[in-house]
Amino acid sequence: MKKLVPVVGAAVLGGVVAATGVALLDLGATSTTRTVVQQAPLSADTGSSRLPAGGAMTARDLYKRDSPGVVFVRADVVQQGEPSPFDFGSPQAQRGLSTGSGFVIDARGDILTNAHVVDGAVKVTVQLADKQVVDARVIGKDVDSDIALLRVDPDGLNLMPLQLGSAKDVQVGDPVIAIGNPFGLDRTLTTGVVSALQRRISAPNKVGIDNVIQTDAAINPGNSGGPLIDATGRVIGINSQIETGGSGNGSVGIGFAVPIDTAKEILPQLKTGAKVQRAYLGVSSLTVDGSLAALRLPTRAGVLVQTVQAGSPAAKAGIHAGTQSAQLGGIDLVLGGDILQSVDGKAITSSEDLTDSITGHKPGDTVRIGLLRGREKLNVTVELATRPDAADIG
Repeated sequence: MKKLVPVVGAAVLGGVVAATGVALLDLGATSTTRTVVQQAPLSADTGSSRLPAGGAMTARDLYKRDSPGVVFVRADVVQQGEPSPFDFGSPQAQRGLSTGSGFVIDARGDILTNAHVVDGAVKVTVQLADKQVVDARVIGKDVDSDIALLRVDPDGLNLMPLQLGSAKDVQVGDPVIAIGNPFGLDRTLTTGVVSALQRRISAPNKVGIDNVIQTDAAINPGNSGGPLIDATGRVIGINSQIETGGSGNGSVGIGFAVPIDTAKEILPQLKTGAKVQRAYLGVSSLTVDGSLAALRLPTRAGVLVQTVQAGSPAAKAGIHAGTQSAQLGGIDLVLGGDILQSVDGKAITSSEDLTDSITGHKPGDTVRIGLLRGREKLNVTVELATRPDAADIG
């Protein structure tokens, strides 16, 4: 059974684990783990002005230039534990240490990391490349995308910001490197390629994160929040989770990075400390494809509405949910709901398509949704609202 885990380290303090379901990290342990770096040039666009005169950069070149911008994040965290008979109904607070990675993005002291690295933090410090340890503040945090912005006082610090690229033009097979602090081994480099694109993972609050980059560069607990870097030295993703195959908490060669484009979109809000606002439709849905052929639906493409949240934009627009419970291939589903087929004239062929279409808008935007109700084609106009915390859309 496969298992996705956030790649954050959790130290045990006073016998209490800081975070459950993630790999443990004993900061006092020694290790003989070594990082093997391939020094052959990484394939890259030789026309880039950022490349050396000799052409493609080696992993050594990239590490020398970009590793000074990667930091070691430590967060003292407090979490509510499970209630016990001895708590008289009030669960006790548990203290621990969460460790991860981050990277500097500007000279003012802004640092990106994962939100789960600093979840429940009462104190955060970062260790820079020169081993200097400084206090950091959590300026903004977006749990839905698992991204957090930290800030340190830049006075007297030799900050080395990394250049932010884009994942939009990334292709499977492109070479990448990851720099971070796996198992407390600070400033570790691993190399690999982009092994898949457009993956979907779940944030710690269960909200889906789309367009995720999959890589075979070794990522382990402690890499959370570190950069995934392309062959020109630009950050294309934030390393967040690994697939463990259910055999443990270590890398099996499948890691996931939230695209840097997601972070760039919300940075203006994070820098002000404002809550990130996202558009919300208010339905749960099921992709209509060949697996539902036995249901004899009136179309072979679209998304079948399962539920509509009360008071949501979808409910106000009159979108109908299913009413008849059924089971197909061991999957519970609801029949009789509308089948959504387009948003603003663009075809919708999966639940992920619907999510992308809605999150591409802002709260207050009006969209036109084409749907099937039975065999009748309808168009409804929906004014999108602000998504509630941990709400599922699409």
